[in-house]
Amino acid sequence: MQSTMMRVPLSLNHVLERGGVLFPESEIVSRLPDKSLRRLRYADFHRRARALGAALARLGLRKGERVATLSWNHYAHLECYFGIPAAGGVMHTLNLRLAPDDIGWIASHAEDRFLVVDDVLLPLYRQFAPLHRFERVIVVPFGGARVPQEFDDYEALLEGGGDFDYAPHAEDDPIAMCYTSGTTGRPKGVVYSHRSTVLHSLVASLPDNWGLSGRDCVLAVTPMFHANCWGIPYGAVMLGAKLVLPGPHLHPVDLLDLMQSESPTLAIGVPTIWLGMLQAYESEPGRWRFPPGLRTLVGGAAVPEALIRAYAKHGVRVDQGWGMTETSPVCTIAYEKPEFRDATPDERFKRNATAGVPVPLVDLRIVGDKGVAPWDGKQVGEIQVSGPFVTGRYHAVDDPSRFAEDAHHNLWLRTGDVGTVDPHGYVRITDRTKDLIKSGGEWISSVDLENALMGHAAVAEAAVIAIAHEKWGERPLACVVLKPGKQATPEELDALLSKSFAKWQLPERYDFIAEIPRTSTGKFWKAKLRERYRS
Repeated sequence: MQSTMMRVPLSLNHVLERGGVLFPESEIVSRLPDKSLRRLRYADFHRRARALGAALARLGLRKGERVATLSWNHYAHLECYFGIPAAGGVMHTLNLRLAPDDIGWIASHAEDRFLVVDDVLLPLYRQFAPLHRFERVIVVPFGGARVPQEFDDYEALLEGGGDFDYAPHAEDDPIAMCYTSGTTGRPKGVVYSHRSTVLHSLVASLPDNWGLSGRDCVLAVTPMFHANCWGIPYGAVMLGAKLVLPGPHLHPVDLLDLMQSESPTLAIGVPTIWLGMLQAYESEPGRWRFPPGLRTLVGGAAVPEALIRAYAKHGVRVDQGWGMTETSPVCTIAYEKPEFRDATPDERFKRNATAGVPVPLVDLRIVGDKGVAPWDGKQVGEIQVSGPFVTGRYHAVDDPSRFAEDAHHNLWLRTGDVGTVDPHGYVRITDRTKDLIKSGGEWISSVDLENALMGHAAVAEAAVIAIAHEKWGERPLACVVLKPGKQATPEELDALLSKSFAKWQLPERYDFIAEIPRTSTGKFWKAKLRERYRS
């Protein structure tokens, strides 16, 4: 017997058509470099994305060729998300926070043919232009600015007119690519397909995950060059949700001001964004109000329970998720399973501070020294994942060390994250493999220490690294940033940690510093700290 279902390929073009036809009046709000707001209807976005596809086809873009973007979060970048694949191309988001030499190397490695760049980022482009020659550079002008003669004007290209037909494609054809942050070794390219992106959008939008609906207003703080903005632009267009794109204005005060005018119901971003926003909010009582019913999805690094509790006091729900560039990225979400309906508030906060449970279609296991470990909440191992939107290799790079097979020849991505899974399926990330501290033969979790330290009223941020020790091999060093005007002593911090940690797990010493270095995606850059304290 055979299935009678139609063999209709999954396609991002269907998502674009759905957004334009079913939700023509839904809104896209972009904050421009001069802080003015530009509002577009989905009907306009649909027309302009197709016009971009037509323009790229006129320029001779061939199927599978890469079109790079060097852009902040705004309407034109969203048009690239859909218009480039519509023409058969592959959108390659360049991380504008990397060093110019790294951006140039990545563009060359990806063999990018065209570049779409914000006019305000042309100075950055010129720094790496000698490292990779783009055939065409297309500039997005803001505020009526004139585009330099040697470049193409994005708006003029869209006005070129002409008929447009979507490029023929299969569901496994590539549509986008993103390079890993490359904090260890060269960055690696991950290439997403029509199929993986549609499946990821459907799964991530489910009620227990993003809980996304057409009634939502989504503030996308996560950069659109970081893991496809976690896939939110695709999900929002699929469901017709209002999208608010903050452009380059990511300072906490700017984001709080934007919240007052647009009243988002869902906001996404890394923990450091929400830490800074909370400090600004509480430093000027009465200046702002969080929109009623606001929920935030926070990922990219572990979220301290203290941060979740602090936002709850202001009526804001914080949901934590975990994933990677390699996983599209959503892998787990911390939501309340049915058996915990009657849990106490303390139990709920504790569970919300985990990475959550695997989303549908993603299989997850932890592998320790003795093989696959049970889900008992105690045994620690490397987290490995498998699924239809998890990468099985890297673009033009052979790195078999990042992948493993099981007895049934199923492929697993070795994430490099270490953690446990409890009997209910909740994942707790204890560290990155490179960040674990081994003291006297025993492992100490830097993440657990950091989260506990950030529960102190005077601590703004904390990062814990291993330092060499003559007797114990390694000991923890806590790098602590205090809140403005606040004080804390090592003895006070030890007293706080002693409630949850054994004496041998406490930091060997504390260093109070002005700021913690960050990676291009806003995570704590512990490699830089280890370099600083190597001696």
